[in-house]
Amino acid sequence: MKKLLLLASLLLVPPAQAETLPEFGQDAPQITIRHNDERAFYEYRVNGVLKEVKVVPKVGKPYYLVPVEGSGEFSRFEESSLLIPKWVIFSW
Repeated sequence: MKKLLLLASLLLVPPAQAETLPEFGQDAPQITIRHNDERAFYEYRVNGVLKEVKVVPKVGKPYYLVPVEGSGEFSRFEESSLLIPKWVIFSW
């Protein structure tokens, strides 16, 4: 009987007291993943502006392409220059 009363009281809790999750703003980094036969591309954008592209070839080490301001060209780097969380949550 006590369990039934507890369950009924929980159902009566108004939804307004439920915690709402924060929404990501426009300034949150966006990552777009594209694949082709030879490599995968991870495009990192902040506020809609391309900041870097991580290139992961099927054979070889990953590298980063960073746009050079105003030139429309990219510079190649071995390490990322962005401070974006890149945690591996699960890997095989």
